[in-house]
Amino acid sequence: MTIISFIVLIIGGLNWMSIGLLQYDFVAGFFGTQASIFSRLIYIAIGVACFVILFNMIKNKGKVILFSRKKQKTVEQDTVLSDN
Repeated sequence: MTIISFIVLIIGGLNWMSIGLLQYDFVAGFFGTQASIFSRLIYIAIGVACFVILFNMIKNKGKVILFSRKKQKTVEQDTVLSDN
């Protein structure tokens, strides 16, 4: 979830950079207008991605962890030697 949010956030940041530098909104250009339902859904997805990354930063004390390796618990089986 975090990696998807991070990618969406980067795309949104690049869109804002294009608005600032080129005065062109790629999302609105792709879907017609900013008022289009599809444009609004993309803007909402970018906002939700921002909150996901922000929540993970608070949870991980300022770190953004994109890939986590969970510790695998090893199951030790006790072998019982019995004399038959």
